[in-house]
Amino acid sequence: MNETDSIIQTITVYLIPVLFAISLHEAAHGYVARYFGDPTAADLGRLTANPLKHIDPFGTILLPLVLSLVGLPALGYAKPVPVDFGRLRNPKKQMAFVAAAGPAANFVMGLGWMILWVILSYVFAMDQHDFFVQMAKAGIGVNSAMCVFNLIPVPPLDGGRIVTGLLPMQLARPFARIERYGVYIFIALILMMQFGLLTGFLVGGMHIVQSVWHLLVTPLMILFS
Repeated sequence: MNETDSIIQTITVYLIPVLFAISLHEAAHGYVARYFGDPTAADLGRLTANPLKHIDPFGTILLPLVLSLVGLPALGYAKPVPVDFGRLRNPKKQMAFVAAAGPAANFVMGLGWMILWVILSYVFAMDQHDFFVQMAKAGIGVNSAMCVFNLIPVPPLDGGRIVTGLLPMQLARPFARIERYGVYIFIALILMMQFGLLTGFLVGGMHIVQSVWHLLVTPLMILFS
């Protein structure tokens, strides 16, 4: 297999897992916001798994491609689901739940991909190089990475907003102001990943998340063995 074929195969394996991981992550923010009183995302049609509603041409496609081509981590972002925190019934407390909904969605999706991997591998005895097995493994990797990365406790990431919701008001306000420097923070995170400064956090976090999934699917593995 030449390099071009390898790139095309990688794209096809990762395409569906990535699109679902991004779309349902964003939709989850909107669903929880609506539950707590803010229908902004629902009114704009963002409570959907349709990737076209969530893809940002630059952040979802161009930026990861450029970063990958220059040898940097292929990070990207989707169009943020709009949330009017002032319309939440208890803005400070409930903003943490809205923020946590995205990583939680990735956790659930990753578990779903691992269940699919177990079914394909143990029930249908598919080879580990089979396309659909590879896709399931990609879904596990993508969702564990998104779950952990978004929990980094710095605004504008979900982890930062969770921290803002948990801090006392006198600390929450100045901490939340960090979000105005979101572009610079994003660039800094890319560089930190490139130089391995976040490796321990990300790899360790992904290992923990995948270990929990593995524990949850172990009864299925035993049943079908």
